[in-house]
Amino acid sequence: MIVVTTPTGQIGRQVLDRLLDVPDAAAGIRVIAREPARLPTRVREQVEVVQGSHADPGVLGKACTGADRLFWLVPPTPSADSVEGHFHAFTESLREVTSRQGVERVVGVSTLGRSVAKNAGQISASLAMDERIAAMGVHYRALCPPFLMENLLGQAESIRTGGVFFLAAAPDRVLRTCATRDIAATAARLLLDDSWTGQDDVQLAGPDDLTPEGMARVVSEVLDREVRFQAVSSAQFKETLLSRGVSAAWAQGLADMADALSEQGFYGADQPSTPDTAPTGFGQWCEDVLRPAVMAPGSQG
Repeated sequence: MIVVTTPTGQIGRQVLDRLLDVPDAAAGIRVIAREPARLPTRVREQVEVVQGSHADPGVLGKACTGADRLFWLVPPTPSADSVEGHFHAFTESLREVTSRQGVERVVGVSTLGRSVAKNAGQISASLAMDERIAAMGVHYRALCPPFLMENLLGQAESIRTGGVFFLAAAPDRVLRTCATRDIAATAARLLLDDSWTGQDDVQLAGPDDLTPEGMARVVSEVLDREVRFQAVSSAQFKETLLSRGVSAAWAQGLADMADALSEQGFYGADQPSTPDTAPTGFGQWCEDVLRPAVMAPGSQG
């Protein structure tokens, strides 16, 4: 039995779709969803649904009864009053459940930066989560992408109307990227494979060596119109987040993350690409995902 968390999220829903594409797999899949009504009809008709949050050990325990494999993702929660506390609450739930149930393999979404990232907000919290999961003794694979291409979808309106996107990043330094579909494909492959053991990272860095300015050139080519990149400071980034109702703690964590990425460079050129696990190029992703989002009036990604 495979348990999938965040089945309506950006990555979780793609993991679930890939699992359901495997013949006869549905009978061995269970999902945890806060709002089951948001699940596609295909999912609700084929898999068992446990309602609630996987931060609740009662909910997670119910979902993991009889399960041996778990897809694990701590959902971003911009209203959280503590970044560390948010990750800790979910991980404690997992610790309680794995201590008394038979989950053998966990595939979790984490990030690049292990042994390098310091004081990096959500990145540091995610890496600390990996260490706590490893200490539980389960077989664990931490999926470690850099900057997600899908982060640009929230700026589809700005790209469409203003021809610009903003990042708290240096314009002329390589920023490694990854498409969420590659994370989902790797997660599904591991969840369907019961032969791997131990604990390890799986790096997912896409094939491109693009700076943010280079990304803007690719976006311009795909959209056949000029699109430019504009750098913002971490302080400006934080103020924008606060103006959108993000909690002070979550906004500070993301600002700290931006500073760490700039100063420590662990999403940069020194990180090798891993085309076996992250084959999607930025240009292809722009064609497949960003272009439709930008071309759809009123879309926010």
